[in-house]
Amino acid sequence: MDMNIGFIIALIITVALILIFISGVTIIQPYEQGLWIVLGKYKRRLNPGFNWIYPLISEVIRLDLRTQVLDVPRQEVITKDNSPTNVDAIVYIRVIDPEKSYFEVVNYHLATVSLAQTTLRSVVGDMELDEILYNRDLINNRLRDILDEATDAWGVKVEAVEIREVDPVEAVKAAMEEQTSAERKRRAAILLADGQKKAAILEAEGSKQALILNAEGVRQSKILESEGERVSKILVAQGESQGLRVLSLGAVPLDKKAISVLSMNMMKKMADGQATKIIFPMEISRMLDQVGEYLGASTVVPEVGEVVDIEKIVGKADEVLGKIPNPDELRKEVEKIEKAMIKETEESLAVDPIKEKGAKGRSDIHVFKEDEDSISSEPPMENNSSEKEES
Repeated sequence: MDMNIGFIIALIITVALILIFISGVTIIQPYEQGLWIVLGKYKRRLNPGFNWIYPLISEVIRLDLRTQVLDVPRQEVITKDNSPTNVDAIVYIRVIDPEKSYFEVVNYHLATVSLAQTTLRSVVGDMELDEILYNRDLINNRLRDILDEATDAWGVKVEAVEIREVDPVEAVKAAMEEQTSAERKRRAAILLADGQKKAAILEAEGSKQALILNAEGVRQSKILESEGERVSKILVAQGESQGLRVLSLGAVPLDKKAISVLSMNMMKKMADGQATKIIFPMEISRMLDQVGEYLGASTVVPEVGEVVDIEKIVGKADEVLGKIPNPDELRKEVEKIEKAMIKETEESLAVDPIKEKGAKGRSDIHVFKEDEDSISSEPPMENNSSEKEES
């Protein structure tokens, strides 16, 4: 009986020792750090993995080394321009020194959030509402620098601070909406006025260009009309000159018999007319004598000259008549003038008419001068007629 009691006591003691030994085993996770405190005295830091501590008299404080997110509560802040605004933020922190984060501050979470609230109120209170709305990055950087410097003594690093929401009160919102609406109306009015200005400028430019082109067209049409009249007069004068030469060439071999026949034909035509009065020339008697002599064949009328003598005096018939332009040559001449006018119109559209007015005037004169030279050089009959007249 005594042996059984001793065995039971030994067994109980063995189990107790095993349990006590097991209670001294501590497992630290990879993202944690442990602080080993023995009888109220800091022993050392426990690294991740298996650790054995003194049982019953030891305490292990586990600290998470991962980045932690702290929510800064929403609070009302008065800005520099006296605009009440509700602001809240998010703070990202990470423990870098477990000893300081546990021994230097009671609760580093609460301490960091409280510090973030006061710092946020201070920073936002020194800025105007427009700066807060447009410069959130500046506020975030300032808050991060201030909090990181303050929490460095706690072994806590502030990685980032983000302003989550800036919400002005209703009265400020209404004023901001009115301001935005007025600003948009102002921009719309400016854009409308600028558009009307540009439209008026373009309309005036178009009118100016139209007037310039109209005047240029009138000028060119007058130049073409004058050129056509000049060519027409040249051709008419040339035709009259050729007609006179033909008449002189045909009148050379005429004798008195031929003149008498022509006179009789003229009298016949006069008698066939509708007039009630016929006026005869003063030389009618002499003409009748010539007709009588022609009918009686009593007078021998010598010939003035032969055809060979006429060619020696006047020249051959082809040389006297000269080159008469046919319709095709006249059509080519008109097409050449039209091409010159089209080319000049294209140049006037491509270049500023006002700046190049003088140059274009000179180019017009040059073009029509060339046309005039080409027209005057093609028909050689005028030169031939002048040479024959001089001869």
